[in-house]
Amino acid sequence: MNNRIQFLGAAGTVTGSKTLLRLDGVNLLVDCGLFQGIKSNRLRNWAPFAADARTIQAILLTHAHLDHSGYLPLLVSKGYRGPIYCTAPTRDLAEVILLDSAKIQEEDADRANAGRYSKHHPALPLYTLADAQRAVKLMVPRGLDEWHSAAGPVEFRFTPSGHILGSALIEVRGSTTTVAFTGDLGRSRPLMLPAAKTISRADYLVTESTYGDRLHPVTSPAEELRSVVRETVERGGHVIVPSFAVGRAQDLLLLLARLRRDREIPEVPVFLDSPMGMNATEILLKHAKWHTLPAAEIKMIERSFSLVRSPAESEALRRRAEPSIVIAGSGTLSGGRVLNHLEFRLPDARNTVLLTGFQPAGTRGSLLKSGITELKIHGRYVPVRARTAEISNLSAHADQNELLDWYRGFSAPPRRTFLVHGEPQASDALRVKIRDNLNWPVVIPEHGQEFDL
Repeated sequence: MNNRIQFLGAAGTVTGSKTLLRLDGVNLLVDCGLFQGIKSNRLRNWAPFAADARTIQAILLTHAHLDHSGYLPLLVSKGYRGPIYCTAPTRDLAEVILLDSAKIQEEDADRANAGRYSKHHPALPLYTLADAQRAVKLMVPRGLDEWHSAAGPVEFRFTPSGHILGSALIEVRGSTTTVAFTGDLGRSRPLMLPAAKTISRADYLVTESTYGDRLHPVTSPAEELRSVVRETVERGGHVIVPSFAVGRAQDLLLLLARLRRDREIPEVPVFLDSPMGMNATEILLKHAKWHTLPAAEIKMIERSFSLVRSPAESEALRRRAEPSIVIAGSGTLSGGRVLNHLEFRLPDARNTVLLTGFQPAGTRGSLLKSGITELKIHGRYVPVRARTAEISNLSAHADQNELLDWYRGFSAPPRRTFLVHGEPQASDALRVKIRDNLNWPVVIPEHGQEFDL
């Protein structure tokens, strides 16, 4: 009985993480992410799935981010009915993320039909709210640092990875073979999470390579944030912060609360225009053992911002004249309320768009970084006169040195290491570093490629 692994996403790109693992006759899917970014990637979401969803016996999730969980409702609509194993915080966050994703897709389809700017008649959502709700019902939380049955003789274990709340490394153990998955590996010193634990051995390793070709700068994200806020407010402008609602939004609220406490920034109001971001903050409070923040600092965060609850409140906020700081999803500007703010604020040179995370090729965030002079939003081109700034050291992904340091925790080299979740140059640079520093055999798989284990 052949053990095999097939890469159905995040191969040669940083999105759509999906790995099909066939071990001891059991079919497992590790992560089930949505493709985002450039059109050629997004179109893969609409393509037929490479396997019959009904033959997959279990899904294992490393964490809740959309590029690792966002395809779940679609797979359920194709007939998947097995368990989706994850940690308890991942289950809670994935519910928020998937329901929000489905709602946004339905709203975007309705808007496209009303505005008649879609090439498809009618425009349809990739999946519906009902699909997302069915996927959430299949989620089964499992604890850390102990082996659990996946299906048949195959077991798995979750270990903290330090990326976002609830994120985990996954080890999958068959009768003769063990495969480890890093998912997205966190920084060596996360802002509010425990650092990733090491794994001592695995026959095969599947690891991310998002920052495999670079080192994070030694600059302070708090200092960069302070500088942008001060300069923008002095111009009488607004700081618009596109942000992932899960993880990044909470980091930003913590930094802003600390800066305000220390009187490092002006007393301008901070708005979180993301109901999902508020839900994620509440989940952070619920799962206290998963983060390192004391209760007093959590309360300080809660007092430091105002939540924008309704679309009407969001509409009023975007027309606000006095300076403000607005945190809104999505982090790559692929959708969400941030587009409404950008549509109104981009033409004004007093304002600043502050990017706080990796911007995959083809996203609106990457286009703003490149200096584009107009940006397509809601079917029309908006002039870009606002400044674009970036916090360069707020990433939740390990850089090249941090990845190498984590690999050194292995007591023996894996038989083969697969590099995924990285742009080609990042993956190849990390491959060379692993070869030169650790002398491990490394493969960079292509999309759809399959290997014997």
